[in-house]
Amino acid sequence: NLSWNTTDETLRTVFSDYGEVLDSIVCRDRITGRGCGFGFVTYATEGEANAAISGMDGEELDGRRVKVKLANVTVDSTTAKALLSGSR
Repeated sequence: NLSWNTTDETLRTVFSDYGEVLDSIVCRDRITGRGCGFGFVTYATEGEANAAISGMDGEELDGRRVKVKLANVTVDSTTAKALLSGSR
């Protein structure tokens, strides 16, 4: 799981090393507001998302090892999302 300390801005800052981050979101529980343990980073290109996957998969973020994989590519291939989840 992503750390409860991980924020949208944390994702943007860390993952901007791999390309132009268009959006970064830590998914949160509607009731508690706590992180649900995963998030998304949207890049301008699939190549940038793949660079993030190569660079960050298995690395530590806010005290947790994260799994990073390609979550979704739009039909026109102009944006790509990297899915982030954590492992203990």
